[in-house]
Amino acid sequence: MTPQRKRVALVIGSGSVKCAAAIGIQNVLRSEGIEIDMVVGCSAGAIYGTLVASKFDKEVSAEMTRRLWTKEVASRRNTRALLQTLAPRWLKFRADSYGLRDDKLIMQRLREAFGETQIQDLPITLHVTATDFSNGEMVVLSRGSLVDAIRASVALPFAFSPWRIDGKLLVDGFLSDPLPIGVAIREGADVIIAAGFESPYQPTIHSAGRFAFQLSSIMSNNLFKSTYAFHSLAHHSEVIPIIPQFEQRVRLFDTEKVPYIIEVGERAAQEQIPYLRELLARDMPLAA
Repeated sequence: MTPQRKRVALVIGSGSVKCAAAIGIQNVLRSEGIEIDMVVGCSAGAIYGTLVASKFDKEVSAEMTRRLWTKEVASRRNTRALLQTLAPRWLKFRADSYGLRDDKLIMQRLREAFGETQIQDLPITLHVTATDFSNGEMVVLSRGSLVDAIRASVALPFAFSPWRIDGKLLVDGFLSDPLPIGVAIREGADVIIAAGFESPYQPTIHSAGRFAFQLSSIMSNNLFKSTYAFHSLAHHSEVIPIIPQFEQRVRLFDTEKVPYIIEVGERAAQEQIPYLRELLARDMPLAA
């Protein structure tokens, strides 16, 4: 009987432009002949998860990053949201439209990049995570509009407004789990490559936007450390954590550093190749 090939999942956690390291990880796996069967993306990781699941090569993914994730997408203020903060009763405050940054540009760029693509039609299975605003539970998006799923997953608190899908008001995926390894486990992955990142802190805070980003980084990083510690204690041998170490400071929208970020991702992935091959070579457990 021919041994069954193990299913490999790549989980890309939240981490703004640092998530571009996933492009480097994918490039190393491709050069080693290791196939990715499933991708899980959270927050900005949803964007890079989409690039991986689309099977774009390194050059195309890097070029798309320079278009999709830049300072401009969060540079336009949402005047109505600012006024709602000052006079919520007069303007009839609404949670579903509250975001200090205008999302028109990011929506325009997402639509230009992915159009009407459906998640289930991508070459590699993709799961995008977001958070239910009503109860804080994780929502896994595996079908439907790719643009809607990404927009919901990157709904950074205070910055971009929540996004409604199938009647649920959704916010950034990091709020429920910044490194959603559990999704890959539930979906039947045998070997899980988990790419996790810490979000950058703001060196100075002189605007409401930076204040919001700082709060988000604090929440995201503390939750990430807790999740990482849990999986380390659980000793789940099929999970290979890849936590790229950046010698250069990488801020939220440092898109010009994408080549460097990809290179760091490649180095971090290369270090794990021997253990990854060991896991893939082990016999699959026999079915009961």
